[in-house]
Amino acid sequence: MRYSRDMIGYGEHTPNPRWPGDAKIAVQIVINYEEGGENSIEHGDAASEAFLSEIIGCQPWPGKRHWNMESIYDYGARAGFWRLHRLLKDIPVTIYGVATALERAPEQVAAMQSAGWEIATHGYKWIDYRDIPREVEAEHIAKAVELHTRVTGERPRGFYQGRTSMNTVGLGCEEGGFEYLADTIADDLPYWHVHNGKPQLMVPYTMDANDMRFSSGQGFGTGVEFFDYLRDSFDVLYAEGEAGAPKMMSIGLHCRLAGRPGRAIAVQKFIEHCRQHEGVWFASRLDIARHWAQTHPYQPRQRPSEMSREDFVAKFGSVYEHSPWIAERVWEGEMGAIHDTPAGLAARMAQVFRAASDEERLGVLNAHPDLAGKLAAAKRLTADSTAEQASAGLDSLTDAERAEFQQLNTAYVEKHGFPFIIAVRDHDKPGIMAAMRNRIDNDTATERAEAERQVSRIGALRLQQMLG
Repeated sequence: MRYSRDMIGYGEHTPNPRWPGDAKIAVQIVINYEEGGENSIEHGDAASEAFLSEIIGCQPWPGKRHWNMESIYDYGARAGFWRLHRLLKDIPVTIYGVATALERAPEQVAAMQSAGWEIATHGYKWIDYRDIPREVEAEHIAKAVELHTRVTGERPRGFYQGRTSMNTVGLGCEEGGFEYLADTIADDLPYWHVHNGKPQLMVPYTMDANDMRFSSGQGFGTGVEFFDYLRDSFDVLYAEGEAGAPKMMSIGLHCRLAGRPGRAIAVQKFIEHCRQHEGVWFASRLDIARHWAQTHPYQPRQRPSEMSREDFVAKFGSVYEHSPWIAERVWEGEMGAIHDTPAGLAARMAQVFRAASDEERLGVLNAHPDLAGKLAAAKRLTADSTAEQASAGLDSLTDAERAEFQQLNTAYVEKHGFPFIIAVRDHDKPGIMAAMRNRIDNDTATERAEAERQVSRIGALRLQQMLG
């Protein structure tokens, strides 16, 4: 079973984005332009708008217009946009422009273009797509691109639907003309998403450093709270950049929300705070996308979770010595991106091993060869075992060392009923010999538990060799 979500990402060690000028942080500000594209009877919708306004908890009015709601959106176009424009016109900004809203905003579009701002598409209409059929949403994306191109004179290079369905990202990939998609909140850095075998760059957005929280039941109450949150987010990310792991910070603004005087001052103070620091790159999302695509182009790699059963077992069936059934059971379970790393796949294989019957686990132990034993002398070890024993120098023993290993092996098996097992890549020859001498006197239950731990460790080390 394929699990679709990627909960690994970059993991503990994030790539260095190498921002221009060796910047410690990329600051990316979005202005959402939705006014005139929201739900409205006058726009042909079934009900009035109820989302992201001063009327917290508002419900749609089926078949009726909502004067206060429309007035709130009108404020964003008439006043809020221009206040944000005055504050930010000298900074690279990305506009998320709803196509039907842009069509109703010729003066605002001209101002966006005069400021050199990127205008990405925010879809055809500012509506909720969660229950919209796939083919209808695809049609709306095509209409958004077509109308956006007519209104602005060029097609959008970025796409953010916002009120998404589970089809949105796939449809954005399939459209084929976007340099980035932004319908993700999954990271602090861009990343490559693969859809139907083709890579698509994702430039994550934000729901936390976002003025939408002024319109939620639990969010920002004042501009001071908004500024404090933006400043603290910046300071943490800036410190990570100084430590060698730069990130990007996204800020989401809405004309009818952050465009209000008591909130716009938070934006002004935040810009002033950023400018007090060296190494801050203000960038549009398209700037970031193009930099990332050039600096960190897509690199195809082997993904165990996407392999066929036959190929998976052929490659990983030997990770547990002569026990391909473990790989078979792993493949038959839930597989996803978390199993595409050495640690992730090792954890799942160990889980399957631990869940096996007592007889099956004992069979895995007995499948392991004696260290420096008869199979090694006859060159009949598996390739993995041969390399592992050689790594610890067990292929070049003196006669005395070989005799002692054989004596200890024989005594260990006679006492415990299975071979002495140790992850030899973790040890050198003297350390292995010392472990054999120390462990032979343990009771069998203790040794059985230790042998099973060592088997899982050997598997993890083998996967590290195989997957890098």
